Amino acid sequence: MSASERRTQLVGIGKQVFAELGYDAASVEEIAARAKVSKPIVYEHFGGKEGLYAVVVDRETTRLLDMITARLGPGLGAREQVYESAMAFLDYIEEDPDGFRVLIRDSPTGFGTGGMAGLLSDVATKAEEVLGGFFAASGLDERFAPIYAHALVGMVVRVGAWWADVRQPRKEVVASHLTALCYVGLSRLPRDPTRAVRGPRARAAEHDEA
Repeated sequence: MSASERRTQLVGIGKQVFAELGYDAASVEEIAARAKVSKPIVYEHFGGKEGLYAVVVDRETTRLLDMITARLGPGLGAREQVYESAMAFLDYIEEDPDGFRVLIRDSPTGFGTGGMAGLLSDVATKAEEVLGGFFAASGLDERFAPIYAHALVGMVVRVGAWWADVRQPRKEVVASHLTALCYVGLSRLPRDPTRAVRGPRARAAEHDEA
């Protein structure tokens, strides 16, 4: 096996071990045993467990982000952007459950913003671009677009984590429900949510105090 082939093999096995056991419980010994190599081979390629974990996470986040970006074409409206983003995420979970498990597990201390946290930040940034245009066209304050971008991304991730275990209903149905909730909420977003949520009694009290 060439050095490149060995490295690819170790990344694949490392992903399986991290998905099954989590970072803390995973060990170089376990990874080497499954690969049928000695521990020094793992250290030679990655410097240790954390180095291998970093490679696995980087590859998975890049792959998922590319899958999402590929679906967000310039000709799509806000509704289609939400649906396609949700479908890309569910496609990834269906195709690579081990990769998804690695991403949603807690990262080791000192790992920085990698893993799901870093991925969500990147996806939310893209969502802000989409929502920024929607807010501008709707006469809404664009300063608050990041709130909704992070809320939408977080919702898709949590539903995806649930769906990864139950696998029903079909992913197209799940994406449609997510789109309905997100889009209907955005399409009826008030210009001043701080007043809209307080209700008539609170507004009446404020009027009396004034």
